[in-house]
Amino acid sequence: MLLICFSIVVLAAAGILLYACYPEPVMPAGVVVDSIDVSKSDHRLTAYAHQQPVRTYPIAIGKNPIGAKEYEGDLKTPEGHYHIYDKNPNSRYHKNLGVSYPNAADAAHAKILGKPPGGDIKIHGMAKKQFYIGRWHRFAVWTNGCIALTNEEVDELYEHTPVGTPINIRP
Repeated sequence: MLLICFSIVVLAAAGILLYACYPEPVMPAGVVVDSIDVSKSDHRLTAYAHQQPVRTYPIAIGKNPIGAKEYEGDLKTPEGHYHIYDKNPNSRYHKNLGVSYPNAADAAHAKILGKPPGGDIKIHGMAKKQFYIGRWHRFAVWTNGCIALTNEEVDELYEHTPVGTPINIRP
């Protein structure tokens, strides 16, 4: 029994080391992202250029991952059609790309509920004091409704994505 437990620990440690050392793919130079697709259930963000996927990123999403964002403070990541409306190189979370939530339908739904729709949804990196977490952030749902990448990944996406790029966020 002790040998089995030791073997599992050794295999887990080897997997963690391999994951930490395995290089991530990179977006080809000169690519301009013209659309973004987010699958919340798969925890994936895919960037497209000329209707072809050019890079897929594992992501972390809101702490309440099931369902579309309904109002401020529900900890859900929105679902629907939006666009990148802003780019902030000096965010509290490294850099960010602003997502145009709420749209008219989102605002109308929140009004029916008698609550504010919220906003400030971003694709962002890690908090400045937590940069060391790196890729490990992907193993949790931890944002307040945003879409999180590593700092290196958000740098790459930020560089290749212009303001106005459409983003579709699916369940």
